[in-house]
This record gives sequence, structure tokens and C-alpha cells, in this order.
Amino acid sequence: MDGIADILSRKDFDVPPEVQAIKEYVRRYYNQEVQVTADKRSYIVSARSAALIGTLRINAPAIQKAAQTDKKLIFRIK
Repeated sequence: MDGIADILSRKDFDVPPEVQAIKEYVRRYYNQEVQVTADKRSYIVSARSAALIGTLRINAPAIQKAAQTDKKLIFRIK
């Protein structure tokens, strides 16, 4: 049986480049921070501002292009 340290040592904790690209896009164009969670079929983008989330929804195709992904973007207000 493997110990918790053994299991965690094999886990990859690097941030996917798509997640980093989404965060950079929002930081560059809106000067805001967002939380991005990766799922198998989508990326969940969360922020406190409803206005920011609304604007990001409108610009979803541009964000997907910047992140070079075809995964669905889901936007949520915290």
C-alpha cells in the first residue's frame, strides 16, 4: 500500500497552459483576477463581479482562441 507522500509525489501540480492563458487574458484586458478550474470537458471561470462575468461571456470565443482550446467555458459568479 502506498503512503500519502508516495501518491502525492507522483501527482502533477503544474497549471495547464490553457488555464494560465485564460487568467492572463482577463488580467491583460480587464485588469481583474479570476479563478479557473479545469474539468475534462470544460473550464470554469469564476469571479466576484457579475459585470465582469457578463462581459467575459460575450467574449468567450476570443478567450477560447487566446487559450487555444475547444473546451466549453463556463462562467460563474462567486
